[in-house]
Amino acid sequence: MQFSKNSRVWIYQSDKELTDSQTQQVQEQLNQFTQSWTAHNNELKAGAAVKYNRFLILVVDESQAGASGCSIDKSVRVMKELEQQYNINLFDRFNLAYRDGDNILSVPRNEFEELIKTGKINAGTIVYNNLVQTLDELQTKWEVPLQNSWHVQLFGNLLTTV
Repeated sequence: MQFSKNSRVWIYQSDKELTDSQTQQVQEQLNQFTQSWTAHNNELKAGAAVKYNRFLILVVDESQAGASGCSIDKSVRVMKELEQQYNINLFDRFNLAYRDGDNILSVPRNEFEELIKTGKINAGTIVYNNLVQTLDELQTKWEVPLQNSWHVQLFGNLLTTV
């Protein structure tokens, strides 16, 4: 399915990595949800992806029909069900993800701060900006060096000491 680069995006980050089997199951569940996702009885042009066994991404191309508050609530309910089913947390905004070699790890904010102080995370470390709102931003501003992310607003003063 082709989506406009202006399609809306929602990213839910798991606090732990899913197994390959769980990822496949979650992908199937998200596919079922997006195929029947509606807003005010209008079918949404929607899709979903699970990236890196950790990020659950929903996309809605609003050129066909816009996501409404009720339809967004439906997606949140699905995510909460997945949390329960897989014993994960998808709503902790202070759980920050970063790339360490080939691995993607996530830690609480205070631990992220300590990793910066010890030099394990630096200005060039790839972080995940889950605040992106469009497909274009997902493709260009989601996986970025810390120095180019919103993270620098919180931790920029620590980067000068690294």
